[in-house]
Amino acid sequence: MRKLTYFVATTVDGFIGAPDGDADFMYAYADQEFVGHLIAEYPETIAAAGRAHLGLADAEPKRFDAVIMGRNTYEPGLKAGMTSPYGHFREQYVVSRSLVEAPAADVRLISGDVAAEVRGLKARDGLGIWLCGGADLAAQLADEIDEYIVKTYPVVAGTGMPMSRVGFGVRPLELTGCTAFGGGQVITSYDVKR
Repeated sequence: MRKLTYFVATTVDGFIGAPDGDADFMYAYADQEFVGHLIAEYPETIAAAGRAHLGLADAEPKRFDAVIMGRNTYEPGLKAGMTSPYGHFREQYVVSRSLVEAPAADVRLISGDVAAEVRGLKARDGLGIWLCGGADLAAQLADEIDEYIVKTYPVVAGTGMPMSRVGFGVRPLELTGCTAFGGGQVITSYDVKR
């Protein structure tokens, strides 16, 4: 069975973006060592435009071959003309109640019960499923997430968009990995204890 992994960037105080969702400020805290690790270990999570620039156009996926994102996560790329930001994935999903037609042939829309759709995806053969974001979608899928991989940047935001809007509820995790980088970034991975 495939796993749903919430692979997400966050500040030390747990925000994935500014109050409006913009996360560009975190890129200032991504040094060469950290980016090199992301390229080596998670090449498929780099959007198509970045893959071409980094020479990853033909890089094989290591962990994920499906991506699911909320409309707000998809929107910035769409506004920049990237209708298929992860076209190198076998499956690309956008959860939206407002889009009635997919902007690209290889993007599939989910407008109904997203948890049921994800359970169906998990039952299929393949690599893992990357939950790309955001906070509302992470809340809707809280009971379907099997693994968290959290890229923590060495910055405190004070307020902003949280990792999830699920509300209070204790969900035990088991630490499965921790890698610290010289620039202060840390990648921690956790399995969800069921």
